[in-house]
Amino acid sequence: MTYRGRFAPSPTGDLHAGSLVAALGSWLRARQSDGRWLLRVDDLDAPRVVPGSAPSILSALHDYGLQADEPVLYQSQRETAYLQAFEHLQQHGEVFACWCSRSDLSAVDGLHRDGHCITPPQDDRPPAWRIRVPDRAFAFEDLVQGTQQQNLRESVGDFVLRRADGCWSYHLACVVDDAHQGVTEVVRGCDLLDSTPRQIFLQQQLDLPTPSYLHLPLALREDAGKLSKSTRDLPLDRTDPLPTLRHALTFLGQPEPSGGDLRTLLQNALAAFDPRRIPHRHSAPWPGTS
Repeated sequence: MTYRGRFAPSPTGDLHAGSLVAALGSWLRARQSDGRWLLRVDDLDAPRVVPGSAPSILSALHDYGLQADEPVLYQSQRETAYLQAFEHLQQHGEVFACWCSRSDLSAVDGLHRDGHCITPPQDDRPPAWRIRVPDRAFAFEDLVQGTQQQNLRESVGDFVLRRADGCWSYHLACVVDDAHQGVTEVVRGCDLLDSTPRQIFLQQQLDLPTPSYLHLPLALREDAGKLSKSTRDLPLDRTDPLPTLRHALTFLGQPEPSGGDLRTLLQNALAAFDPRRIPHRHSAPWPGTS
C-alpha cells in the first residue's frame, strides 16, 4: 500500500514554529516512504476560525517548500460525510442525546460513564450527542512514543460527537477524513496523543481502517507551555525559511543539513532523515520564546 500522510492545521492564526515541526515531520515521513503528502484544513469550528488564516497557512507552507500532492481538503465542506457517519452510529444505538451542563456533570467527576443522559430532556435547547464507550483498554504502538494504553470509560467517558450548537467533534471529523483521504500514518504533535484511543474506537465502530501513529515532541516556550497560534507565538519568517527549518530539523533529532537554498536543504534533510532519532519529549524551549 502506498504511504499516505497528512498535515491538518486549524485556521486559527498564522503558521508558527510549533506547527511547522508537525508539518515538516509529516512531510519527511511521506517523502522518505516515497508516498503522498496531503493537506487538510480543520475549519469545522467556525467561531474559532480567523478570516484569512487558511490561505496564510497554505502560503507559508509553500514558502517553506512543503507542497501537497493533492488538492487541499476543507472540513467545512464535509458536512454530508460526518452526518452519514453519525447516522450509522445512531442506527446501531451507539449514541445518545445529552442535555447535561458542566455543573450537572460535576456530580459524576465531570464524566459520563453510564451510556445515558443524567439530565431530563430540555425542550428549549438542543442536546449534544455522545457516544457510549466500553469499559476496556485501547492500546496502540506509537512509532516514537512506544506502547500506549487507555481505558476510555475511566479516562474520558462517553464523549461528545456533536455539540449542542451543531458543530461536529474533532474526533469524528478526523477519523472520517483520514479514511476518506486514505491516510496510512498520522504524524502529529504529542498534544494529541491522548486523542488517539478515542479515534481508534471510532474507527472500529465505523468499520474504518486504523492508520499507524507517530506523535512528535512539542515545541515549548520558556514557561513550558506549547507554542500556539492562540498566544501568537513565533510567526514564521517567510522571507528567510532556512534558519527555522534547520532548527526544526535539529529539534526533531536530525543532523543539521547543509544547503544554501531551500530546495537543496530539504533534499539533504530528506536524505539524512531517520525517524529513530526523533526524541520522545523535548525539554529545551524554542529559541526566542523567553
